[in-house]
Amino acid sequence: MRTYRFIQIEKINAQVTNVIYDNPPVNLIRPETVSELMDVITDLYEDENLKVAIFSSRTNDYFYNHFDLSKFSEFPVSETVENNPLWTEIILKLSEAPFVSIAVIKGRTRGGGNELALAMDLRYASKEKAYFGQPEVGTGILPGGGGAEWLPRFIGRDRAFEAILTGIDYDAEAAERYGWITRALPDDELDGFVLNIAERLASFDKQALSKAKSQINRGSLPPHKDFLKSYTEFAESMTWPSLSRKFKSLAVLAGQVGGGELEKNLGYYLGIKEKGSF
Repeated sequence: MRTYRFIQIEKINAQVTNVIYDNPPVNLIRPETVSELMDVITDLYEDENLKVAIFSSRTNDYFYNHFDLSKFSEFPVSETVENNPLWTEIILKLSEAPFVSIAVIKGRTRGGGNELALAMDLRYASKEKAYFGQPEVGTGILPGGGGAEWLPRFIGRDRAFEAILTGIDYDAEAAERYGWITRALPDDELDGFVLNIAERLASFDKQALSKAKSQINRGSLPPHKDFLKSYTEFAESMTWPSLSRKFKSLAVLAGQVGGGELEKNLGYYLGIKEKGSF
């Protein structure tokens, strides 16, 4: 089994695996994260016994967070499809995987992290700790990893406008009400509930699970070309002057309050509500 810098693999049993992300202090998605995720998903595809993959975090208060934009030029491209962003391949492979993917969310998940969660089949979140958002427009750029493709399908056109254009954070109960996540649960019940779901799914025939996923995907999966188009538009937006101006402002604030404190209050500094009551 491969070893990783930011990801640990925990085999619960032959049919269920827990993929644990740990990149403290705030679980940013780095270029290495992308490469490691692709390797993990490739290995999961090759495991004939695997029926359920749980994705969780070991970093307190964060699931997968947004991209580390300072490292964007280093984000990897596909080795199999020329110039395709590897992140897009991850989103597509995960959504079409022959196993069931479950996100266990106990903290903030924004931007690319939220897009990764949306690509999973089931999303269970802590009522007390989970928050969701697409903050890109507030920073002067565009979503690029599937947020603009998934959210209109999950929560409707008007709510997707609100989420993407305002960059507001939504708590787990609002996200459940909107259809953003599968279910919100008390934090102390979350792990047990997910394990019960995973064990139930693992008791079923893998072919039946996989084929049922394919049926649902036919009616709900965004076209591949739309994901690629969005990532291209996101990459282009990284060159816009608005982002440069925003970064200069954030650099000044970081010097005043410290980088860790800045990240915790990023929504506030960008004019975005940190803990939305929506």
